[in-house]
Amino acid sequence: MSKKFIQYGAGNIGRSLVGQLFSKAGYEVVFIDVDEKIIDALNRERKYLIQVKDEVPQDIWVENVRGVNGNDIEAVVNEIATADMMATAVGTNALKYIYEVIAKGIKERKEPINIIICENLRHMSKIVRESLTQYLPEGFPFQERVGLVETTIGKMVPIMPKEISEKDPLLVWSEAYNLLYAAKDGFIGEIPDIEGLIVKSNFDAYVDRKLFIHNLGHAITAYLGYLVDPDNIYISTAIENEFVRHITEAAMWESGRALIREYPFEFDEDSQREHINDLICRFGNIHLGDTIYRVGRDVPRKIGFNERLIGAARLGIKNNIMPKYTAMGVAAAFFFRAVDQNGEMYENDKVFAEELERHGVNYILSNICGLDSKKHGALMALIRHAHKLLIGWARGMRQAKFEDNEEK
Repeated sequence: MSKKFIQYGAGNIGRSLVGQLFSKAGYEVVFIDVDEKIIDALNRERKYLIQVKDEVPQDIWVENVRGVNGNDIEAVVNEIATADMMATAVGTNALKYIYEVIAKGIKERKEPINIIICENLRHMSKIVRESLTQYLPEGFPFQERVGLVETTIGKMVPIMPKEISEKDPLLVWSEAYNLLYAAKDGFIGEIPDIEGLIVKSNFDAYVDRKLFIHNLGHAITAYLGYLVDPDNIYISTAIENEFVRHITEAAMWESGRALIREYPFEFDEDSQREHINDLICRFGNIHLGDTIYRVGRDVPRKIGFNERLIGAARLGIKNNIMPKYTAMGVAAAFFFRAVDQNGEMYENDKVFAEELERHGVNYILSNICGLDSKKHGALMALIRHAHKLLIGWARGMRQAKFEDNEEK
């Protein structure tokens, strides 16, 4: 009899990465989601297709799966109570809606359970623990009964075109990269032997590497790519531009060297070079069709104090590395106005653009980036300088295009 794995959240990461890894390892994978179309399709088909969009394309069928509607609380509690392991990949904003039902499932269990948290935020285990214990009896032996396993997810999954997902709501596209890094110390009991699940003891190092090299480089590619050519749709095209690639790679190395100083027993020049070169190559994957809009959207979140850009810049300054290229990436985010396939900006980006227009750069640096002029004056000056440079550069680009059109 196969073991049962609960995947709370049947979105792209849940299906393309987590569900796939545990299905391949012999688990029955039960997806919990409130999207009735996806749940009905899972129960009808009992399998789904992942199309790997890479130099070597591949079709991967994920089998031994089914779905449970997240609104059926009794059914969800029963599944959690009888599972061998579970994971969440619902998005940090949706977690608050599932804590109570997970706690109910935990209370019904006779055995401990490990919960793999696939939400891509630092120190999520602390947040999840505090939230779950609100719904558990006082004195509940949480440490002995629940393992909370943080992860860092580097797999790139594009937004599925509407016309494709309407034909097959279960189909998902992804790149070939298929690893899930997890915190070794979060598990209780035996750690499962799952191909593609990489457990690390010094897990903060790998969270920071993902955020400050991968996420940083991806975001800067999107922001500079849009600035260079607002009509370009794809990340793969953006990274081909010499200007974009040079600044992106230089910013990634600012973080790379800062991380070597921060975690000297985890990283060195050779490992960071291999990692950065691999990421640049993956950003350039033309087959994936990943968009500048998807990668860059939600600017105010991505330039937050602890996030991929400002957080990386602060880490650089802490380790005596002046983050001038990272500051250029932050400044480029101020120009970002990319739209989706329907021609619409992301709602948070609309609000951000309006606030920038109304209040100016200093307001954004203080109120969105969370910087303080006394503590972070040097970084704020770097970003303001970079912003002025990009304004001049953009004007020059527009003038050059105008003159070129005049000649034609």
